[in-house]
Amino acid sequence: MNDHIPIKTTKTTFDLLETLVKEGEASLPELASHLEKPTSTVHDHLISLQKLGYVVKEEKTYRVSTRLLDMGESARRRMDVFPPAKREVDELATQTGEHASLAIEENGRTVLLYISKGADALDLGVSEGFRMPMPTNAPGKAILAHLPEDRIDSILNEHGLPSITEKTVTDRTALREQLAEIRERGYAADRGERVEGVRAVAVPILPEGRVQGALTISGPANRMEGKRFEAELPNLLLQSANVVEVQYTLGE
Repeated sequence: MNDHIPIKTTKTTFDLLETLVKEGEASLPELASHLEKPTSTVHDHLISLQKLGYVVKEEKTYRVSTRLLDMGESARRRMDVFPPAKREVDELATQTGEHASLAIEENGRTVLLYISKGADALDLGVSEGFRMPMPTNAPGKAILAHLPEDRIDSILNEHGLPSITEKTVTDRTALREQLAEIRERGYAADRGERVEGVRAVAVPILPEGRVQGALTISGPANRMEGKRFEAELPNLLLQSANVVEVQYTLGE
């Protein structure tokens, strides 16, 4: 069996779960239509997921259960970077009033591991666990810039350079130039590359020189400009990242 080809039944199960996560809830006909599978096939998968405790049926619709939340939280707490970074993300949100987050790289994508919202934070329409193509966002580029060259190539070969907005970088040479600049100045910037009108600054977390994630502050473009965007927020993030790196190394 080819290791690169997922077993069809397993793929259908996870496609079903991902659809329910995205839609919130859906009926059997809606799920069958979305997955382009026979109703009987989807029903069999739903019954199995119900019995295993991963799906809940409410009248005529289905939704994912909180068991997935428990699994995700367990995985998050096992990551050494999470405890010290969580404290700093909360502090960043309080200090800036903006949307602060911790992101990691997982299977070649940016994953938001933790989010904290300040008093004036913009609703970015994302939640913990949200996944994004790495070249389209500040934390993804901050992490990419500090990965080995062969890992960068592997990620780009698998996921490409998708165009999300007119400002998203879609050329490998241009991306490589950006990554070199990020390594030199110490932080990554997103000027509407994922969402028009939204900007972000991110710095890598580099205990002992190995990237473990990135801290990010995001906000509307009218508040993320000039000295604040180019100096104040990057410096604040660099200080927080340094605290996380020290605590990570000490195991605190």
